[in-house]
Amino acid sequence: MPDNQFKKNEKLKSRKRIAGLFEGGQSFAKYPLRVVWAAVEQREGEAAVQFGVSVAKKKFPKAVHRNRIRRLVREAWRLHKYRLVEAAPGKQQALAVMMLYTGTQELPFAEIEAAMKELIHRLLKKWH
Repeated sequence: MPDNQFKKNEKLKSRKRIAGLFEGGQSFAKYPLRVVWAAVEQREGEAAVQFGVSVAKKKFPKAVHRNRIRRLVREAWRLHKYRLVEAAPGKQQALAVMMLYTGTQELPFAEIEAAMKELIHRLLKKWH
């Protein structure tokens, strides 16, 4: 059984790394998500795959709605990240992934999860 936890060292928090991701990373989308990713230097103590999520304040002015969507996206990631993590040990570089919620309304978890599966599958193809 794969490790389904979303641990602290897997969280994408570095402002420099996030800025570099948006400057030089690649992206593609599957509604309602857009993924921005880049292969980065793996630092000691960090996971091979780091993940962050963002929901636009302009589209969801209330924090309670943004937080709920972030929670759903993180849950979908947590359940399906094992495909990327299993492919990572042979790599010398880590993978930084930022997921952007582009929908204009909160969608059911099943739709978010289906989009996440598709994006992870495409990301795995592009990373290798």
